[in-house]
Amino acid sequence: MPSDSQWIFDRRRELGDRIRSLRLHANFTQEQFAEATGIERRTLQRIESGESDPRYSQLLRIAAALDIRVTVLVD
Repeated sequence: MPSDSQWIFDRRRELGDRIRSLRLHANFTQEQFAEATGIERRTLQRIESGESDPRYSQLLRIAAALDIRVTVLVD
């Protein structure tokens, strides 16, 4: 396994990529998605780029807006 920090960064990046892909598949722009989730657009940008760790409450909002279970995001 790579260093802990690299491993975490890679997983965070995978999560962000998955969220972005699901958002685009659902035909949401970032602005529309921010409105649908109640999460600021800049925060969503950071999550999608892997710059920040989403809180569980944010994952719940993201999953609800996409009409999926949280486990789909983190599986």
